[in-house]
Amino acid sequence: MKDIILASASPRRRELLTQAGFIFTVKVSDAEEIITEKEPDKIVRELAFLKAKAVAASEEDALVIGADTIVAAEGKVLGKPHSREEAFSMLSMLQGKTHQVYTGVALFTKKAEKETQKVFAEKTEVTFYPMTEKEIWDYIDTGEPMDKAGAYGIQGRAAVYVEKICGDYNNVVGLPVARLYQELKRNQDLY
Repeated sequence: MKDIILASASPRRRELLTQAGFIFTVKVSDAEEIITEKEPDKIVRELAFLKAKAVAASEEDALVIGADTIVAAEGKVLGKPHSREEAFSMLSMLQGKTHQVYTGVALFTKKAEKETQKVFAEKTEVTFYPMTEKEIWDYIDTGEPMDKAGAYGIQGRAAVYVEKICGDYNNVVGLPVARLYQELKRNQDLY
C-alpha cells in the first residue's frame, strides 16, 4: 500500500478522510491556481489536478489526493468571498434557491517516472430556505462564511438555512469520500 498524501490545507477535508479511516499526511500544494476552463465541473477537476500534480512532483510511490470545491449559482462560479460585502452578495444569491456544489478530486501517483492519474468531479444540489438581510448579516458576523466556497459551511451554522440536498452531503463539506473510496477500488493501480 502506498503512502497517502492530502494536497490540501482544508481542515474539513482532513476530518472527512480521517472519519473514513484513511491514514495520510498533509502536504499543502503551492500550485498556482490558473483556470483555463469555464464549466464548474471542469474548473474543479482542473484545480484539483494542479494541486495533486504539484505535490506529486516531489513524491515517489505515494498516492496524492488533490481537491477543490466551488459553488455555482445563476450561471456564476462562487469561490471564497474576499470581503463581507462579497459574502453578502453570494448568500443573497443563494437564499431561497437551489444551487450546485462541485468538488473535483485528482488522484495522482508517480513511480519510476511513470505517472498514473484519475480525475473526477462530484455534483450536489443544495436548496436554501429564504433568508432575511438580517439573517445573512448575522451569519456573516460569525466569521464562518469567509473561508468557504459560496460563503457558507453546510456543516456549521448555515445548516439551519438548508432546506434540502440532492447528492453527497460530504461533497458539500469538501470531499466526496464515498466516491473517492469507490474510485480507489476501481483503480487499484493508483493505490
